[in-house]
Amino acid sequence: MDKRAGRPAYTRVVAEAVVGGTLGGLAASVLVVAVTSTIKAMLAWVVDQDSWVILTAPFVGIVAAVLLLNRVADGRAAQRADRAGAPPRRFSAWLRFPANAVRADLTADVVHSAGHEETFPSRLAPIRALAIVTTVGLGAPMGTESPAAHLGVAAGSAAGGLGRHEWLRRLARPGGVGGGAAGVAVLMGLPLVGLAFILELGRRSQAPVSLPRVLAATSGALTGWAINSLLELSLIRLIVPVTPPNSVLQAIWAAVVVGALAGAVSSAAGAAIYQARGWQAGLVTKLLVGSAALLACLLLISVIATPAAAIGPGAGAITWAETAQASAGVLLLVAMLRALATTAAVMAGGCGGLFVPLLSIGDLCGRALAPGLGVSPDLAASAGAAGGVAGGYRLPLTAVAMVLTVGGPLSARLTCAATVLCAVGAAIPVSYLLDRYVLHRATTPPVPPAEPSATESPRHG
Repeated sequence: MDKRAGRPAYTRVVAEAVVGGTLGGLAASVLVVAVTSTIKAMLAWVVDQDSWVILTAPFVGIVAAVLLLNRVADGRAAQRADRAGAPPRRFSAWLRFPANAVRADLTADVVHSAGHEETFPSRLAPIRALAIVTTVGLGAPMGTESPAAHLGVAAGSAAGGLGRHEWLRRLARPGGVGGGAAGVAVLMGLPLVGLAFILELGRRSQAPVSLPRVLAATSGALTGWAINSLLELSLIRLIVPVTPPNSVLQAIWAAVVVGALAGAVSSAAGAAIYQARGWQAGLVTKLLVGSAALLACLLLISVIATPAAAIGPGAGAITWAETAQASAGVLLLVAMLRALATTAAVMAGGCGGLFVPLLSIGDLCGRALAPGLGVSPDLAASAGAAGGVAGGYRLPLTAVAMVLTVGGPLSARLTCAATVLCAVGAAIPVSYLLDRYVLHRATTPPVPPAEPSATESPRHG
């Protein structure tokens, strides 16, 4: 058989991947920049208001999102808790969120359509974009990265599938992959993070890391990064480790301690968030219980820190931590309360991401340990943020890509990369134990009422 016979088809597949990824990246970047810029403007307005407005606005946003997703559209989670099976023992299984874990709606759509992005429910993107803007823009403690990926895949797959010709419709799949990568890349300004994010997320549904997918994701990520650079955007704040560790021993010790704490805390927070998402209760019950818990968390953070530190994805809390000179105990308390606040927002029905809130939780955990470890706060914060992403969102490769490309001295970046490994090592047993606890409670039958003994005679009224 002539080996050259397959070359035209191979060339066509490669060309479709590059063209589709670039086209999807352009469409995704425009949408993500518009939505995220709107969210930033709304958050800036909220933070400038009086304290009572700052603490009230998140509830207005969540109620609006609940109404949009459950009255205007069907906003039920695409994934439900799986009450069967044992907790995972393999690392690959841990990455796919088995054993009663439920992912947020936005992430679930990206995961479910991975490998066949042409089936992505793009028609729901406008209503979900409105829910994202109201939730995050009015200050609920949820993030923008998962929305960026979700809207990116939606825009990319839709842009590729709008053509009438068959070859144009074939661009929907690479367009979705490129759109998802571009959405993250244009948000963060880091193309490698966009590439790693969409490919690593796709592996949860066994989407192949094939050459066409890699080319489409790379094309989209570079497109998003180019637009970010061209427009000089600053849509998300990342802590750059400026001061390197003093020695190899200090770097190892910092990676182990910060990674263990950030991984364990973020893993517990992630488990709580996923269970809150899958709580089988009525819409009003979830809204009321979640709102009450959120109010308590916001009030406590406002008293301990500032109202601005209580709301939003987490930038306000990080800004407060940089200037407040708070003790380690106070920083850890705020990190725990931020985790509970995000859990409560998810329970109430907020529509947003978890990546940035988990990143900020890890950041605060790292800052709390910095004095005791003798490292700079920026190094500990960057390492903790990476550990939070790896342990809570279960994207270790994306976390490594983030710390290696965000900047700073090489030794500091390698310390942060080592922190990711330690965070994963701490997160796996924590999530396993929590999964066993949830599974035990779900499968344990209720205790039947005690029957009267044979010596007791029945009473008659």
